[in-house]
Amino acid sequence: MANRIDTTFAALKEQGRKAFVAYVAGGDPDFDRSLEILFALSEAGADIIELGVPFSDPMADGIVNQMAADRALKAGMSTPRILDLIRAFREKSETPLVLFTYLNPIYAYGYEKFHTDAAAAGADGILLLDLPPSEAATNADFARGEGLHHIHLIAPTTPGDRQATLAQSSQGFIYALSRTGVTGGHSAPSESIGALVSEIKSHTDTPVCVGFGITTPDQAAMVASHGDGIIVGSAIVKTVQENADDPEVAAKLKAFVTPLIEATHQA
Repeated sequence: MANRIDTTFAALKEQGRKAFVAYVAGGDPDFDRSLEILFALSEAGADIIELGVPFSDPMADGIVNQMAADRALKAGMSTPRILDLIRAFREKSETPLVLFTYLNPIYAYGYEKFHTDAAAAGADGILLLDLPPSEAATNADFARGEGLHHIHLIAPTTPGDRQATLAQSSQGFIYALSRTGVTGGHSAPSESIGALVSEIKSHTDTPVCVGFGITTPDQAAMVASHGDGIIVGSAIVKTVQENADDPEVAAKLKAFVTPLIEATHQA
């Protein structure tokens, strides 16, 4: 069976459209409303959803995503419950899901077992923030993860030879950072995005999606014009945070993301 990520990018290419990738923290603000949020993103037209696995020490995340992980953990989320969330989502939606996570919870669960269980639940990819591919290549424990596409991050500061290695080994799509730093919309996307995407594309045919700092439809359209898609995370998570106590949080998030998705698809 073809991976949903590959099928989605093939369809978008035929349509001449760019991908909108949405990030949310799994279980934020709680299991039931997190599931409603996933459905709302899918219904709004998100092409791929990145689902954060809550972790107590999210070092690469800014304060907005840190607080989201904390809310989810306090609401009882765990790595096995993330798989329950995916199963529930798959009852009604085929939108591709990428697990956005740190190595610790996956290693604690069992690296090979997690890949098998997550793929069986309905996940399509995994982005391990703190597992360097060079380490994965030399450690037998990390050679057993099959069933999920492994997606890599490439930053503006990534050296050329390492960029080539990452680009050539990435599956599904490449997450290109528009700037350095932790996650969050505290500064606009970099104006050097076009050059970064061109350099990455010189090494691979794998789609390149750009994230970090996208908060408005105008920014979404600008960034989408350079790559194969965009990734919006902190702006979405902040909207969840601002409406965390509202029973209509999913509807309010859908209203927020719809203009961003439309701008991306029209770029």
